[in-house]
Amino acid sequence: MNTLKTTVLMALLMGIMIAIGSAFGGRHGAMLMLLISLGMNFFTYWFSDTMVLKMYGAREISQQEAPQLFNMVAGLAANAQLPMPKVCIINSAIPNAFATGRNPSHAAVAVTAGIMNALSPQELSGVLAHELSHIKHRDTLISTVAAAIAGVISMIANIAQWSMIFGSSSDDDDNGNIVGLLATIILAPLAAALIQMAISRSREYEADKSGGEICGNPNYLADALQKIEYYSMHARPMEQATPATSHMFIINPLAGSNMKLSTLFSTHPATSERIQLLRQQAAAMGK
Repeated sequence: MNTLKTTVLMALLMGIMIAIGSAFGGRHGAMLMLLISLGMNFFTYWFSDTMVLKMYGAREISQQEAPQLFNMVAGLAANAQLPMPKVCIINSAIPNAFATGRNPSHAAVAVTAGIMNALSPQELSGVLAHELSHIKHRDTLISTVAAAIAGVISMIANIAQWSMIFGSSSDDDDNGNIVGLLATIILAPLAAALIQMAISRSREYEADKSGGEICGNPNYLADALQKIEYYSMHARPMEQATPATSHMFIINPLAGSNMKLSTLFSTHPATSERIQLLRQQAAAMGK
């Protein structure tokens, strides 16, 4: 299913770029954009995870640098029957975490410095188990591809805006270009929103359930979600966080900002519902 989603997202990117090329350069422009988008999709598949880690300044750590964190990930990965992923730390005081990588053999788990201070070892194990579940079910590929695609679409919209501001629009021949620019500026953010919606919120429910099993006690993750949610609502948003990558985190890193999204367009399920389901799962497991 995730392979199909990834294919649809890549096709969406190609379609948007080809449409823009056609609007400004006719058949030749469309062909140029087709070639560019094919190259971009290839690059996105292989390198988007690295791009996201760099975007957030995530630094890979060794066992000697952070033995407790490293050994915890190693133990949970063994429980999940996964290869050992890279372990990275983001220099941010806001508690949060995400996983990335095109497959379990090329994966990374990134946590903020703040989450290690805010959570108990048991709660942290619940968060890490959730992220390892994303890796196990190959959710990370669709997340990183979606993040890269949304970033490209936003870049196209920004270029179109600047072109409209500084470009000449006095000639009648420019009317078609102006229409194309307006369409790009208006449709690009909508396309980015559709991509965010393509990242199904059911993935988070599944990762919660599987994460509860991996760490051995769903209450660990439920307690962690309560704390992270509190910080996200009462602290400033993560400095590096962007709407294009917010869906990758265990809790939306923009939740504390003034940019409130409706539930319909939310990239995460309601935390209260997630916690309730985890409590029910724990009770069923006798925890």
